[in-house]
Amino acid sequence: MKKVKRKLGKYELGRTIGEGTFAKVKFAQNTETGENVAVKILAKSTILKHRMVEQIKREISIMKIVRHPCIVRLHEVLASQTKIYIIQEFVTGGELFDKIVLQGRISDDEARRYFQQLIDAVAHCHSKGVYHRDLKPENLLLDCQGNLKVSDFGLSALPQQGVELLHTTCGTPNYVAPEVLSNRGYDGAAADVWSCGVVLYVLMAGYLPFDEADLHTLYTKRIKIEGIRRDPWFRKNYVPVRAKADEVVNLDDVRAVFDDIEDAFVSEKSENSDSGPLVMNAFEMITLSQGLNLSALFDRRQDYVKRQTRFVSRQPAKVIITTIEAAAESLGLKVHTRNYKTRIEGVTANKAGQFAVVMEVFQVAPSLFMVDARKAAGDTLEYHKFYKTFCTKIDDIIWKPKDGMSKAALLRTMTR
Repeated sequence: MKKVKRKLGKYELGRTIGEGTFAKVKFAQNTETGENVAVKILAKSTILKHRMVEQIKREISIMKIVRHPCIVRLHEVLASQTKIYIIQEFVTGGELFDKIVLQGRISDDEARRYFQQLIDAVAHCHSKGVYHRDLKPENLLLDCQGNLKVSDFGLSALPQQGVELLHTTCGTPNYVAPEVLSNRGYDGAAADVWSCGVVLYVLMAGYLPFDEADLHTLYTKRIKIEGIRRDPWFRKNYVPVRAKADEVVNLDDVRAVFDDIEDAFVSEKSENSDSGPLVMNAFEMITLSQGLNLSALFDRRQDYVKRQTRFVSRQPAKVIITTIEAAAESLGLKVHTRNYKTRIEGVTANKAGQFAVVMEVFQVAPSLFMVDARKAAGDTLEYHKFYKTFCTKIDDIIWKPKDGMSKAALLRTMTR
């Protein structure tokens, strides 16, 4: 079976690794350098419909301005006639949130290192006049070496001439500074530092902090970055991570995409569009599984806190898809399938909101397939409640090592 190749300029697009309300993210490889990247894809029609042009343009421009080793790097922006493609650094270690949920509180030394990297990144943003405004463990990624990377600048702000305070109420309630909610204006730098403090508390304690009875008590708890850097606890084993000397930042690609949203485009095409699921090679498997640890493919308990969960099957791809569809329909859920990718939609168990799950089939060896399940919308914990129930419905197609082949034998098969 030939591998389906989808090209975007010099990038070869692969599997979908994330999906949200307004965008999806795909794994890709730069065919000129071999570098792995993440491509965030947004439909122009959606951006125009929801009047998000200025917001997206601001987010992209900010990510190009704040280049730092502890911030997810934006490489470039491309556009086709219908879509915008944001090419970013591919970070393989998952979210800090997942690590906290799995481990609970984190050791002093490890928490200190994460916090030092966070403070260095935030200080660099502030030196460029950028305020993140949504710092939380879900927006802090870890690379393959365990280093922290700040992501998601969708709510970030740049200073406006003659305006000292910000006035937009935004952020995540558990991490947002009290004055952001006061509707009287707030200092963007102070609000970010407050959020950093909440992140540190969660790292050290394993749970959220506040139980104060009044806002006045919250308002008095303030510190600046200089004060944090002088603290003896913070300074232990601290080696500042500094950005390179100011780089010349070129925003021509951003302007080309947004100044005339219908004209500038790059070619997007598919090659070898044979039917069948995408083929995933051994290298992609290792990348997907954060190094050489593939245990989550065999033991679903290993992956229970993640927004993505995976299993392998020896059933034919069409049988896998049919079984997934039947199981979802038996639970009263809506099902949409296209190209060996099924989107399942429903209402959460507590009827509080909608959730959506995407399940995609990949071929990893002749007669061996991997199913990648990921949350597309809704609460993460609700997703895992659904997944646990769903797995009992599709247990017949899930391959288990005791059925015959050992893990080592399976891995040898996948790397041939």
